[in-house]
Amino acid sequence: MAVANGSAIHAQTMRVPAPDLARELLEHLGPTVVAALAGARDRKQPYKWASHGAQPRQESVTRLQVAYRVWSTIADADGPNVARAWFIGANPRFDERPPYLAIREGLFGDVVAAAEEFVDHR
Repeated sequence: MAVANGSAIHAQTMRVPAPDLARELLEHLGPTVVAALAGARDRKQPYKWASHGAQPRQESVTRLQVAYRVWSTIADADGPNVARAWFIGANPRFDERPPYLAIREGLFGDVVAAAEEFVDHR
C-alpha cells in the first residue's frame, strides 16, 4: 500500500512549482531547516525561492521535492506536528541524525523508505 501511495505523492510533488515547494516547507519546517536540507548557505535563500525572487539550482529543487514528498507522506498520515518532529529529530536509520540532514546528503531513497516505514508502523 505504501508504494501506491508513494507513487501518487511523487506524481503530485512533480507538479508543484519550486516556489510553492519552498513556501510550503518554510511554513512547516522554518528557514533554517529548509536552507539546510536544500543545501543553501543562507537561511534567507528559501524565502527568495518562495517569493519567485530567485530560482533554486536543480540540486536544491530535487532536495525540496524529496522533502515535500516525505513531508506529505507523514503529515497526511499523522499530522504536521508529527511530521516536523520526524524531520528534525534523531533517527536511528541515519545514525541518530535528523532526516533533513540525510536529504542534504542526497540519501533520498533512504529518507523516503524511512518515512514510509514510519507511517506503516503506526
